[in-house]
Amino acid sequence: MHRDDVAALFDRHAPDYDTQWKRMSPVRDALYFLMEAALAPLPTNAHVLSVGAGTGAELAILAANFPQWQFTAVDPSRGMIDLCRQRAEAEGYASRCTFHHGFLESLETDTLFDGATCLLVSQFLVDPNARHALFRDIAARMRPGGVLINADLAAHTDQRSYHTLLSIWLDRMNRAGVPPEAVARAKAAYATDVAVLPPERVAHMIAESGFDTPTPLFQAALMHAWCATRQGVV
Repeated sequence: MHRDDVAALFDRHAPDYDTQWKRMSPVRDALYFLMEAALAPLPTNAHVLSVGAGTGAELAILAANFPQWQFTAVDPSRGMIDLCRQRAEAEGYASRCTFHHGFLESLETDTLFDGATCLLVSQFLVDPNARHALFRDIAARMRPGGVLINADLAAHTDQRSYHTLLSIWLDRMNRAGVPPEAVARAKAAYATDVAVLPPERVAHMIAESGFDTPTPLFQAALMHAWCATRQGVV
């Protein structure tokens, strides 16, 4: 999927995004539960970058649990970043946030971040060069020793296990109340517009981009997450 198409897609779905995916929250919440622990060693006054922040769900969790942290939220969808800002204002942590509408490379900042999250974002970059560039852009904005949490859909799509996991994933979407047409679009997109790569390939991309070998942090069906440390002398 072209980057501009990704932004347009999420602009269309921003108003009902949280409602549509609410009943899939057990998977998301399990990831957030582990994400908190992986980022907890960051400094008390850490500054965390959220790439593809969406409506700000992970920012809300981190802001509530780490009251002195600051955040920079980046998203190419105007609809999503507006909702992210509104949520922060409603929940009282907007003063600790900077909101940037655009792709990461357009973020001009002198800040080197202590941590970063990139959750279900890089999978939409089907061009491997673009995906590598995203991870390099994240690494370039992080302090040595900083911690990245990355999550993507990943699988060996040429193996039977993929079709088993895909069926389970789509069943959960159906039972969560995701409209049938949206489930059908998702299934089609996984074959053409989403780069569902083997988990070890995604981990290797991260490692090639300025991070130590990522540690597998979480898996739920097709969703995998890794914790990776920015290379360099701390």
